[in-house]
Amino acid sequence: MTSVLIYGATGFTGRAISHEAKQAGLDFVVAGRNREKLMELAGQLDVPFITVGLDDAAGLDRAFDDVDIVINVAGPFVDTAQPVLEACLRTQAHYLDVSGEMSSFALAFGYDKRARECGIMILPGVGFVNAPSDCLAAHLKKRMPDAEYLRFGFSKVDLVSRGTMRAMFSLVRRDVCIRRHAELVTVPVGRLERCFDFGEGPQMSAALSWADVITAYHSTGIPNIEAYAEMSVLLRGAYQLGSWYADPLRLPPARKLIDLAVRAWPEGPDSTARQDKRRVIVAEVQNRGRWTMSSRLTLPDGYSITPPIAIRALQKVLNGEIRKGFTTSAKVFGADFILDFDDVLLEDVI
Repeated sequence: MTSVLIYGATGFTGRAISHEAKQAGLDFVVAGRNREKLMELAGQLDVPFITVGLDDAAGLDRAFDDVDIVINVAGPFVDTAQPVLEACLRTQAHYLDVSGEMSSFALAFGYDKRARECGIMILPGVGFVNAPSDCLAAHLKKRMPDAEYLRFGFSKVDLVSRGTMRAMFSLVRRDVCIRRHAELVTVPVGRLERCFDFGEGPQMSAALSWADVITAYHSTGIPNIEAYAEMSVLLRGAYQLGSWYADPLRLPPARKLIDLAVRAWPEGPDSTARQDKRRVIVAEVQNRGRWTMSSRLTLPDGYSITPPIAIRALQKVLNGEIRKGFTTSAKVFGADFILDFDDVLLEDVI
């Protein structure tokens, strides 16, 4: 029986995770939809491969039936998560993914009851950005147990892969989802802006719909959560302008044009482009007395840190660190999980 199946292994992140899995000595099989690319990758790594499409439920069942864990690295996850999750439930394989898309986390959470009944774990977001931010939220909850508000700030994106570009288009919406009094609610794009210090002084950031309003609530129970991304004046204007066209951009003709544009984008930044790049996540909590605490997490760029996070998560699950049903990185592995990695710095700012 094979321990791990990596679905979507031939994509930019999938290949990186597959190579990392080989170096870590994991027993795994690569899988996906493109037979030629799978054969090439499997030959490089000397591992088995399985060609199966997401529309082939019986084929997914056969592929997953002999594995303990499936890690889904095929985006966009709003399209791929459901068929992979359904097959994991049918075959009782634990489900992990590296998603950052809020919609796929909401989908995954909806399977919580069925997963607990089947005895499997659903753990989305074992990569950048959700695993680090979830651990940061849990760290701040320890610092301020009576926190009522939690706000995240994510530093600007310097490197964009094809998959990230596709995910960015999915963020173009009329409203931003936040959490208020433990409930998910929406506010218009541009309504919430806030400054965060990413290490070089306060920078204006705009609220956006981010998975942490689901995961951080699950990990900490803090009832009011918002997420922001650092944006220049020009980018904030474009973000708000794009929200006016959110509905037309979802029509089939527009989606086809967007898909063509995304396909023309480079698959991902190489190691030279990623060298010395850093991402910063700031989080702040506040209690009813308006006392505030803030911590800052500095990491390598997302494309460099995601493979080691994913592999470490797989190793921990294989060693029996699981929680049945939907869960989060901090909930199952603890707030210090992210500190296991090189070049990660956690600072308590206030």
